[in-house]
Amino acid sequence: MTHAFGIDIGGSGIKGGLVDLKVGQLIGERCRLPTPQPATPKAVAKVVAKVIDHFGADTAGLPIGLTVPAIVTHGYTRSAANIDKKWIDAPVFEIFSTVLGRPVSVLNDADAAGLAEVHYGSARGNNGLVIVTTLGTGIGSALIYRGVLVPNAELGHIQIDGFEAEKRAAASVRTKEDLSWADFGKRLQEFYATVEFLFSPDLFVVGGGVSRNSDKFLPLLDLKTPIVPAALRNHAGIVGAAWAAAQAPVDPDR
Repeated sequence: MTHAFGIDIGGSGIKGGLVDLKVGQLIGERCRLPTPQPATPKAVAKVVAKVIDHFGADTAGLPIGLTVPAIVTHGYTRSAANIDKKWIDAPVFEIFSTVLGRPVSVLNDADAAGLAEVHYGSARGNNGLVIVTTLGTGIGSALIYRGVLVPNAELGHIQIDGFEAEKRAAASVRTKEDLSWADFGKRLQEFYATVEFLFSPDLFVVGGGVSRNSDKFLPLLDLKTPIVPAALRNHAGIVGAAWAAAQAPVDPDR
């Protein structure tokens, strides 16, 4: 399989594109449509169908992968971050497969970004434990050991000094509290030092929109583990979803 189709479902937009799996890059332009409000699973599935229809016959016979900002287990979403609460315990494999008229692969958005970085980005060639974090509204995370994903790692929710980590160190918090890069770096130091102690990773990769300014905060961190900015940025979810869809038979119990 050399091509697949990836779709990244976010709180404000739904993005999709054809992916060349040899190089981990989009073929042509992506399509982006606004996330419907309310963003229920069935409403989102209808918009996903429009994104796929935009590419017409180019998607025929291709595996389709979807990322969602939620924990995904056995074909169900178990949480809802920045989307409608109807996603909690929703049978998303069944919903999307029914609306789209074809089977799909569904995974957590940070997991998809992590897979993309390991196979095509900043962590390519690293055969140890890689932890990819996405700093945005919250803190997403993905654990990949020797190329194998450990799904649904919610490291942004670990407790540090009585606070949930993402409530103090997400990129949205930096903006909301108007933190300087130095102060933001101190909070990230607490988070990454704690994760480093718990997991002893071989590499940290930092994604999310704020990674564009990684030169302003990564040099402030004092860690034993190398830490680098993500390479795929806004395309990571689409690429990771496409890669995951192409790897195994579509099965809600995966």
